[in-house]
Amino acid sequence: MNSPIEIDFILLVFLVLISYAAIRMKNLLSATILLSGYSLIMALTWVVLNSPDVAFTEAAVGAGVTTFLFIAALSKTMVMEEK
Repeated sequence: MNSPIEIDFILLVFLVLISYAAIRMKNLLSATILLSGYSLIMALTWVVLNSPDVAFTEAAVGAGVTTFLFIAALSKTMVMEEK
């Protein structure tokens, strides 16, 4: 089953906007949260493309584990900056 072109275009626009916003962010925590949102939208894109196994992996690793590791690294970095 093919997805309507409108859904594909909307997902593409969201991906481009979020990636641009993440690049322009000065605050690293905000950029990390935006990249997590990017990963979730990318997982939705994989679902639309009928690839649920890749979507599940993207959601688990991209939005879950990677975001956790980035935030953990940022918390350690911010503590070192305060000293």
